[in-house]
Amino acid sequence: MSSADTAQIGVTGLAVMGRNLARNLARHGYRVAVHNRSVERTRALVAEHGDDGVFLPAEALADFVASLERPRAVLVMVKAGEATDAVIDELVSLLDPGDIVVDCGNAHFGDTRRREETLRERGLHLVGCGVSGGEEGALNGPSIMPGGSAESYATLGPILTSIAAQVDGTACCVHVGPDGAGHFVKMVHNGIEYADMQLIAEAYDVLRSGLGASPAELAKVFETWNTGDLESFLVEITAQVLGHMDARTGAPFVDVVADAAEQKGTGRWTVQIALDLGVPVTGIAEATFARSLSGHPRQREAARNAFGAELHPRDLHGGYPGGEDGFTEDVRKALYASKVIAYAQGFDQIAAASAAYGWDVDRGAMATIWRGGCIIRARFLDRIREAYAADTSLPSLLTAPYFAEAVRDGVESWRRVVGFAVTAGIPTPAFSSCLAYYDGLRRDHLPAALVQGMRDYFGAHTYRRIDDPGTFHTEWSDGRQEIRASW
Repeated sequence: MSSADTAQIGVTGLAVMGRNLARNLARHGYRVAVHNRSVERTRALVAEHGDDGVFLPAEALADFVASLERPRAVLVMVKAGEATDAVIDELVSLLDPGDIVVDCGNAHFGDTRRREETLRERGLHLVGCGVSGGEEGALNGPSIMPGGSAESYATLGPILTSIAAQVDGTACCVHVGPDGAGHFVKMVHNGIEYADMQLIAEAYDVLRSGLGASPAELAKVFETWNTGDLESFLVEITAQVLGHMDARTGAPFVDVVADAAEQKGTGRWTVQIALDLGVPVTGIAEATFARSLSGHPRQREAARNAFGAELHPRDLHGGYPGGEDGFTEDVRKALYASKVIAYAQGFDQIAAASAAYGWDVDRGAMATIWRGGCIIRARFLDRIREAYAADTSLPSLLTAPYFAEAVRDGVESWRRVVGFAVTAGIPTPAFSSCLAYYDGLRRDHLPAALVQGMRDYFGAHTYRRIDDPGTFHTEWSDGRQEIRASW
C-alpha cells in the first residue's frame, strides 16, 4: 500500500467536534482516515469538506484501522462513558503493540487511568487528551492537553502542536503528564470555566439590579472591561450576548431565555475530586451549586410564594462612594479579585493531584496553553505563566506579587459589592465564597480549634496543641484530664 493510500492519523466519531478536528488535521496537510458508526456522517464530511485536504473514508472500523500508517494513531471522538469503552474495546482487537488510541472526549480521569493501564498491558498506548475551544476551536485551533506516555507524545506531539491554537508563536499544546493527567487538567479547566461564568453572571446581576440598567447598556460596560485586565473570551462574549435582541419578541435576548443553567458533569467532578484531595475550590463549588439551584423551579416558586421576590437595592446616589460610576468600578474590581481566587483554587487542585498521582504537572505550562483556543483564554493567564516561571513551587497564586497587589487593590471594592448584594437580597454565592476564602486564607487563627474540641468531645477524635508536639485527647466525661493519645 503506497503512502497515498494510507493515512497518518485517524478520527472515529464525526459529530461536530470530531468532524472539525478531522478538517483541521486535513487543512494542515495530514492524510486523515475518517470513520463514523453512521456511514452518512462519513459521506457527508467528504462530500461537503473534501477540499480541506485528503480524507480516507471507511465504512467498517476494520477498514479504517487498516488504512492507517504504523504506529497507528486513532482519535476517538465519541460520548464519554460507556460509548468510549465500547469503541476502545472494538479498536483494541484490531490494533498492534505500539499503536496509540487518543480519547479526546471529556472522560473522567479515573476512567482514563483504568483504560490506560488495560491498554498498556496489551502493549498499546492510551492518551487521555483534553480539547478545549468548542467547535470553532476544534476547526481553527484548540487548546490541547494530552496525557499518556512520553513515547506516545513523541509520535503525537508534532501533529497536535501543529493544529493547536498559537499565541506569540507558542502552540497551545503540551504533554501534561502520565495516564489521566491530561483529562484531569481539562476537568479543572472546565471547573474554572464554571466559576468564571458564574462570577460574570453575578457581576451582571448586581449591576442590573443596582443601576436599573438595560442589558444593552451593560453590554457597553462589559465591552469596556474587555479592554483592560478583564480581557477574555468570556467577557467578550458576555457583551455580545447582552447586546443581542430577540428577533421574535424584540426583547433583550437574556430576558427570553429560561434562567436554568445546565451542566454536563465536569464541574461536579471538579468539586467531588477536590473533596477527595482536600483542596478547597469554593468558587468552583458555589458556581456548580448555583447551576443546580437554577434547575429547581418548583422549589424556587415555593420560596417566592413564601418569602416574596422583591429586592432592596439602596440608592447609589445617596451615599455610595462615587455614585453609579464608583459602584460600577467596584463591581469590576470585585469580579477581577474573585476571578483570581477561582483560578488560584484550580491551580492548587492541579498541584495536589500532580503530587498525589506522581504526574509532575507544570502549572506554568498549563497557563501557557490556556492563553489561546480554549474557553477560559484571558489576558491575565500571561500573568499566571509569569508567576510560575518566577517560582515553580509557589504555595498559592495569590501570593505572587502581581496578584497580591491586584487583590489588595480590589478588596475594599469587593467588600462593598458583597455588602451591597447582601443588603439588597441579590444572591452572589461565588463573589461571597471567594471573599470568604481570601479572608480564611489570610487569617492567623481560624475557629477550627473549636471544631477540633467538639470532635474530640463527642468522638475522641483527638487534637494537636500549639505548644507541645503530639496528639492529645481530653477525657471530657471523666474529670477532663488531658492524656497523650496513642491511637
